[in-house]
Amino acid sequence: MKTSHKKLLTTLIALMSVGYACNEKNIDLDPLAVTEAAYFKEEIDFDRSVLAIYAKLTDFYWFNGNNPIHGFWQLPGDDITTTGTEAYEIFGTLQPATGFLGDYYRTSYQLINRANTTLQKIEAEKGVYKTPNLKNYHKGEALFLRGMIYFNLSNFFGTSPLVVKRIEGTEEIAQPSSAEGALLDQAVKDFTEAATLLPAVWDAGNRGRATSNSANGFLGKSLIFRASIKKQDADYAAALTALNKVTGALAKDFGSNFDVKDENNAESVFEFQATQPGGGDNVWLSNDFDNNIGSTSAYWGYYENHYSLFGKAPYVGTKKLLAAFDPQDPRLPLTMDAKTRAITKYVTRDQKTQSGVGSLNNARILRYADILLLKAEATLLSNGSTADAIGFINQVRTRARTMVAAGTIPANFATAEADKAKIMGWIMNERFVELAGEEGIRWLDLRRWHLNGRINLGAGFDFSSDRTDVSISIPKNLYYPIPLNEIDLNPNVKQNTGY
Repeated sequence: MKTSHKKLLTTLIALMSVGYACNEKNIDLDPLAVTEAAYFKEEIDFDRSVLAIYAKLTDFYWFNGNNPIHGFWQLPGDDITTTGTEAYEIFGTLQPATGFLGDYYRTSYQLINRANTTLQKIEAEKGVYKTPNLKNYHKGEALFLRGMIYFNLSNFFGTSPLVVKRIEGTEEIAQPSSAEGALLDQAVKDFTEAATLLPAVWDAGNRGRATSNSANGFLGKSLIFRASIKKQDADYAAALTALNKVTGALAKDFGSNFDVKDENNAESVFEFQATQPGGGDNVWLSNDFDNNIGSTSAYWGYYENHYSLFGKAPYVGTKKLLAAFDPQDPRLPLTMDAKTRAITKYVTRDQKTQSGVGSLNNARILRYADILLLKAEATLLSNGSTADAIGFINQVRTRARTMVAAGTIPANFATAEADKAKIMGWIMNERFVELAGEEGIRWLDLRRWHLNGRINLGAGFDFSSDRTDVSISIPKNLYYPIPLNEIDLNPNVKQNTGY
């Protein structure tokens, strides 16, 4: 009898368990973490999505676990050189399988994907935003950051894929190579729209975020590049219109632009915000960890021969750069050591994070001195006043000499000069000494001036490299190769000519 009761009870429990398990209400459980479907319900969710786009910039500037990729943009030109074996030194040993190519390319498209996802969510938003203009600001930031990446991709890779919407299906993954010039056109489009959406300034708690100044500055720069590369002279006038909207001022001290204690100053148009994570700046971990540790810092060790190079050769100024300075120019010691050619920008006024390796000193991506020299170029080449063009150059030179009492060097250029070729030479040289070692500006200038026919980067051009085993091949090296891994994974992407 007892056995029968036990069997019956066991059967009833089993049947109840089956019934319970088959009830959908019992298996429809909340996920253990926030999903996309549950996100974007508050303004702060959109703000975090935008900040995640900015956060991706760290992957360009950090120590990268002893593999910093700064040589990608610093070494191709004639301002910075090294005795090391880096492939980016005048392109001599550069191949599609070179590691940093993939790092730069992958990070660029990860940032673009974050921007596209954020833009999609902003467009689909219904009534979440309550703060006046915040929706426009967020959209403008996403467009600005995407435009900045497309500006860089257009100059380094040329025809890599143009992706302007979020990829949501496997059939969308293998995007084709873009048409020649399409990436730069997209940058112009993104900056144009962003300039109408972004605020003129942010409050103190949001200092460093993109503004209408940032967008108009990059818009003007992109238009000048397009004018140079495509020889579209009408773009010079359009560039000047955008650049005239940029408000700002030159800092009294040229060196303060590379001082950790004077970040986001009046001369700053846009800069990367290097920070110290609350849990510690672990320079061996990226910031894509779901905790309060990882690296959100910058890295300048390659300029100061920091111990973290572990024997790698530092980057130094070229002999050509040293010769371009008047020995009495106050910018010289703030740019490089005249005896050793060691770069002093950023490193002499630096502050390390608790790691002792990462830096809190922001990378100045676009500053007002660059804007003034771009205005000089746009004015000159749009048939504007030569006196006005020279005046913009002189503003930069005046700041340089007035850093010292009764300074006379560098002297102003005569505004009565009418020879446009001579004035253009002044602009080119002033950009060389003023912007040396910053954001790869020199290589991008050399490249566009070559394409415009103003210089010839072929045989005989003085890159002033400290190495003798490297050389440039034109037109091959006007673009970097598409990374080999991308070619292997995406049959719709074409390799750049010559690789």
